[in-house]
Amino acid sequence: MTTPAAIARSVAIYWGNAQRRAALDRWYRRFVRPASLAFDVGAHVGDRTACFRRLGARVVAVEPQPVLARFLRRRFGTDPAVTLVPQAVGARPGRVVLHVNDANPTVSTASAAFLRAAADAPGWQGQRWTRRLAVQGTTLAALVDRHGTPDFIKIDVEGLEAEVLAGLHRPVAALSFEFTTIQRDVAQAALARLAALGYRDFNASLGESLRFALPGAVGAATMRAWIEGLPIEANSGDIYASLTPRALAG
Repeated sequence: MTTPAAIARSVAIYWGNAQRRAALDRWYRRFVRPASLAFDVGAHVGDRTACFRRLGARVVAVEPQPVLARFLRRRFGTDPAVTLVPQAVGARPGRVVLHVNDANPTVSTASAAFLRAAADAPGWQGQRWTRRLAVQGTTLAALVDRHGTPDFIKIDVEGLEAEVLAGLHRPVAALSFEFTTIQRDVAQAALARLAALGYRDFNASLGESLRFALPGAVGAATMRAWIEGLPIEANSGDIYASLTPRALAG
């Protein structure tokens, strides 16, 4: 089982200190404004949910791991502007098998392909997924129907990003999805889905840098080439798509 020590480690890393919280607020302010709606898909220990709330947004926080969902309920359960959804998100509703990494719950995943890609890959040595858990799944379209169209969606689901975006039926103002250099094909599929939805402007941020890697918005083809050109040591980052190119300026 996921231990309190593992959760405490995640809280220490992701909640961080006041300086990091201020940096998160500065970064997301371009996408999230007072009275807006944000979806935090793969909320984990809720550092982004907390950031979006500090910026004045309503938040739908989606987290399928029961132990983390309980943590989020303790942290945000009395906040009427936070809706907690203890489900996975994918291409279609239904039961989902979650592969749990109890020692490092931030990389628990519903993607068997992610497990294969991570096996002994650089930067992933020592990660072990030792438990499987059946959880209920939903889609972005269903979340939109229930809670409204968000102004921003953050997606961090360890290799299931393209499937999550397959369940989005119309574009929102802006969104981000995590990518890894061990699964560039997933990032490419996600980009293709976003292009099909009508997005034309993209940028990226490596790791937790909270900085754009490119000076301004680029098209999907340039973004695809940039991903393919990364060294494997780059490990991970987030791709941002926006209907407003100026929001993606470095």
